[in-house]
Amino acid sequence: MPTINRIADFHAEIAAWRRDIHAHPELLYDVHRTAGTVAEKLKSFGCDEVVTGIGRTGVVGVIRGGKSGKKSGEGGRVIGLRADMDALPIQEATDVPYKSTAAGKMHACGHDGHTAMLLGAARYLAETRNFAGTAVVIFQPAEEGGAGGKAMVQDGLMERFNIEEVYGMHNFPGLAIGEFALRAGPLLAAADRITIDIEGRGVHAARPDASVDQVLVGAQIVNQIQSIVSRNVDPLEAAVISICVFQAGSADNVIPQTAQLRGTARSLTPQVRDQLERRLREVVTGTAQLHGATAKLTYRRDYPVTRNHERQAAFAASVAREVAGRERVDDQVAPVMGAEDFSYMLEARPGAFIFVGNGATAGLHHPAYDFNDDAIPYGTSYWVKLVETALAA
Repeated sequence: MPTINRIADFHAEIAAWRRDIHAHPELLYDVHRTAGTVAEKLKSFGCDEVVTGIGRTGVVGVIRGGKSGKKSGEGGRVIGLRADMDALPIQEATDVPYKSTAAGKMHACGHDGHTAMLLGAARYLAETRNFAGTAVVIFQPAEEGGAGGKAMVQDGLMERFNIEEVYGMHNFPGLAIGEFALRAGPLLAAADRITIDIEGRGVHAARPDASVDQVLVGAQIVNQIQSIVSRNVDPLEAAVISICVFQAGSADNVIPQTAQLRGTARSLTPQVRDQLERRLREVVTGTAQLHGATAKLTYRRDYPVTRNHERQAAFAASVAREVAGRERVDDQVAPVMGAEDFSYMLEARPGAFIFVGNGATAGLHHPAYDFNDDAIPYGTSYWVKLVETALAA
């Protein structure tokens, strides 16, 4: 089947919700306006329960099916559907009428669209209740570096609502509108944070021979780090190390005493993750010593691999084919080296994460990005069909 007619009927309304959220971006756990809007709408839809404050500012709605003569849906299966709510600390560079009203903040990753699509599905499911069991709609804060998914899991999300399986969705620029993509196994990478603090000997710029130059040492460390992936990691494995911050000095005539480098290390397997950490420590320490400096690596393991469970990934692909057509679903998409804190939910329960096409738009985390409202009927219909199929009587 294509997109659901009833959802197409209130496509414009869902888009209006999305644009309102877009105009009022909020960061990390400070999503009070967005969470309040979500909770208010879920209550107006007639959800059986609406709970706030899960994982600090997360919102959960419970919708019980009406099939099998069980109005409450009690005794049936329970599945969770998750959307993220937070924005990014980026200055928006679009001229859309609903552009960000908050300086230095914008929805540059489409979480406004994710939230709106799941709200649309919640409205439809609460109206029709054409399923047995229970659908739990999960609106999560702090995906962008705050591990809100982990916070919700640690706050008892799965146990409190008896969730047996959990599903997530993210828009994908470059994938055509109406197309879906996923794979079983690793879909997105583990992302670990690197901080390298270097200390040497600072002096006047006219006396480099008396210095241990931290700009030079830092540059050498950056260069040597690049050899880890190219010369230590199996070429058939995936790994990325990116140094994105280099801070040293404050005057143009002083060789600085200290420098700091920051970045990320990304991998798809536990073995490569361990290898990256080990080799980073060896390379950082050894390179600094070679130049007479000292360097300390702080390696913080952050979001784990987003790993789809095989049975649930196959099921999600079958639902997407019902919505989009068999030829418009890629169930063997290559893994992406970005990271996702839905990974914590997939560690807690079996489930699957899927990409929905956003068309030929600017990339994620770009100041000119905007979620494509044409994706709404596809993403919302996917959520509805997933519930109605998974929880069929």
